[in-house]
Amino acid sequence: MIPVWDDAVREWNTAGQVVLFDAASVVLTRGVCRWAGVPLDEGAGETEHLARDLVAMVDGFATAGPRHWRARRARGRQEERFTRLVEDVRSGRVAAPEGSVLAAVCRHREATGDLLHPHTAAVELLNVIRPTVAVCWFVAYTAHALHLQPNQRERLRGGDTAYTAAFVHEVRRFYPFAPFLGGLAVRDLSWRGVPVPAGAMVLLDVFGQNHDEELWGDPYVFRPERFLEHAVERDELIPQGGGEPRTGHRCPGEGLTIGLLEALALRLAGLDYTVPDQDLRISLRRIPARVRSGFAVRDVRVASKRTLTAV
Repeated sequence: MIPVWDDAVREWNTAGQVVLFDAASVVLTRGVCRWAGVPLDEGAGETEHLARDLVAMVDGFATAGPRHWRARRARGRQEERFTRLVEDVRSGRVAAPEGSVLAAVCRHREATGDLLHPHTAAVELLNVIRPTVAVCWFVAYTAHALHLQPNQRERLRGGDTAYTAAFVHEVRRFYPFAPFLGGLAVRDLSWRGVPVPAGAMVLLDVFGQNHDEELWGDPYVFRPERFLEHAVERDELIPQGGGEPRTGHRCPGEGLTIGLLEALALRLAGLDYTVPDQDLRISLRRIPARVRSGFAVRDVRVASKRTLTAV
């Protein structure tokens, strides 16, 4: 992913103004597809088109109306495209790189010994690629945090890996990608004396938990140092759900999200750029919440070595 980001930065340098949310979505799409072995026709603009559809799918999360229908249309287009890709790989018309996600999905067999249905295989591919591209939301949050607290940029440029990890956890805690997560009770149960019948909708208050004063002390202050002062328990920080990924409502891609953000936060801190006047508000009424302007920047360049200790 890093080489793809660095290539993009060179393009941003001559592009004038760049919207980081949109640009990061293209970088992440290009990077994850190269890693997964998914071919893209760059000359035909496939990367940008796929990035827009993947963002639309995520943007339709927990919402109704135009964004929901835009997400459904995007999913339909890409499931159809990826189904054709699976069929082309299996027929030999397209070669899947050995050891790639594409090869693994195309060759995977059910317990019956049958290959996955092509559409099912396409969905599995999208289940790898789509969540990776969703990290563009957190790239914009990271830029937002660095803009409001410039001292954070200098701390990250120092190359302290522990502080970088703490910064990423604080971005995930502080910024409200998803304010809640829902699930259906699979059986009758009770919570602190409150009965919950089977089939009832149960909501996990993600924003409330991540901004609980009893847990965080000063929850509405962006302060990465809190993650250096004491170890945080598994179910205290829950930006991507709680419990274990195998048995609960925690995203299995959380570790990947953290790793990507650590790498990209360092790269973002290692850039110099101008932030023009724009609407940087983040509405808690919008799900998923995003920086309203997408975070536009101008005159992007890599910081000089004199001011950049380590990136």
